[in-house]
Amino acid sequence: MDTRRSEQAGGANHVGKAQVGSLAPGRVVGDGRYRLLAQFGVDERGDAHLWRARDGQLKRDVALTLLVGDPADPEAARLARRTLERATHASKFGHGGVARVLDVLALGSGITSSEGLLGVVVAEWTKGSDLVDLVAQRPVAPAAAARMVQALAEAVEQAHQNGLVLGLDHPQRLRLTPSGALKLAFPGPLPEATLRDDVKALGAVLYLLLTGRWALPGGPPAIAAAPMSPQGRIVPPRQLVPTVPADLSSLAVRTIEDGGNGGIRTSAAILRMLDQVAEEEERTQLIKAVGGDPAEGEGTVWTTKKPVKDVARRRKLALGVTVLVVATVVILAWGGLMLINVFQGDSKASGPTINVAAPPASSQPAGQPPASSAPAPPPSPAVGAAVKPQAAAVYNPEGKGDNTARAKYAIDGKPETQWRTEQYKQQFPAIKPGVGLVVTFKDPINLSQVQVSGGTAGTKVEIRSATEKNPDLADTKVVGNGDLKDGDTTIPLAQPTQGEYFIVWITQLGGTDGEFQTEIADLTFLPAG
Repeated sequence: MDTRRSEQAGGANHVGKAQVGSLAPGRVVGDGRYRLLAQFGVDERGDAHLWRARDGQLKRDVALTLLVGDPADPEAARLARRTLERATHASKFGHGGVARVLDVLALGSGITSSEGLLGVVVAEWTKGSDLVDLVAQRPVAPAAAARMVQALAEAVEQAHQNGLVLGLDHPQRLRLTPSGALKLAFPGPLPEATLRDDVKALGAVLYLLLTGRWALPGGPPAIAAAPMSPQGRIVPPRQLVPTVPADLSSLAVRTIEDGGNGGIRTSAAILRMLDQVAEEEERTQLIKAVGGDPAEGEGTVWTTKKPVKDVARRRKLALGVTVLVVATVVILAWGGLMLINVFQGDSKASGPTINVAAPPASSQPAGQPPASSAPAPPPSPAVGAAVKPQAAAVYNPEGKGDNTARAKYAIDGKPETQWRTEQYKQQFPAIKPGVGLVVTFKDPINLSQVQVSGGTAGTKVEIRSATEKNPDLADTKVVGNGDLKDGDTTIPLAQPTQGEYFIVWITQLGGTDGEFQTEIADLTFLPAG
């Protein structure tokens, strides 16, 4: 693990300073407080070495940005001081997309000249995975890539409104959290970094997710550089990966390149563009829901499921509903005919006789209803009318959750809108114990059943009761469970449960082969009758 990290970081190839060679796992820096555990990158533009370390005083892991240099070099010392000043300002900034700066160490204040360091930025450790690892096997699905950049752009926009430069223009400074969000894990902007550099970095990160290539100077050796056209322009992602939507491909290039009138200069503009692409996704999903088959390319690549499989699933659902309706009509008609016969007996009623496929009369006693060989339909469960929740939110004890803005679609009663999890390369609980939706009712209900419509087959869910909106998982109680199938799935509770908060908790995602994801169109909550 550590060996591979060191190779990716380029630490073994970054020579010329004796002190760099001593930056190895086990070394203690920062006046004996921080023990180095593993190297996660090198931003060679500022001799910034990115490490995971153990805080010996507080007994917790931290992220260290080590500024390596010769204290006798006045220019190097000046640049390091500027980076530390910026990191100090960033310590006052709070956002989920940026690791919190815990401490800033300078020469004479936490570190000594004998350590071969000009400064150290200490930040909270970000759990998750390396961005380099994320794109090592294959590019990220366009929809997931857009969501990742959208979350990061929100952090940049808020920082810029506060006059702060984040300095996220190096992929090894970023990590993917367990909730599927990108986070600046190693803060410490370079002295010359500008607001524009942050914006260009958003385009470069989007380009990286879509293609596996880095489109800015100074990238790590582990990631290939983006190809250039004969005219010296960046080759659009769509030319490298044809399934990338044209809008996303254009957004990445326009954000990175400086020339021309069509360039994108602010994170706010990026957020607007990503919102437009999200609206296009909604239109695509609506077309599919009503049986359309959009052409390959612009629309279909936005769905995170294979289009053919999704259409087939909806057709089977429609056929099943049709059969159910026909069977219900036949049963009602037959029951009505038997009631008529009971009340009329042998009386000679005037008018035409209606024959609804009744069995032939045999030697039955007069006045008795005709016998039927068909079994009576099973009695319906004793449930009341569905109660609509007041609100729905994504429940994820370990992070922000998946597609939080779409949680409302799970209770809107519209089959054409859905909430879905992020797409994961590993099945639960390998990456995290699960994710779900917590619903809130205006008044407590005595819940008996939960119906899941438009769920992804193969998904395993638990119904959990809770006493608050955001409880610890250990404080919730499992009251029912089931496996989702195509169409509708009814999950009965072991016994009716009184409560104001209930969680639909996913313990196993649908999908296979590194593309694990679950979708839910609607949730219906039925109280005891």
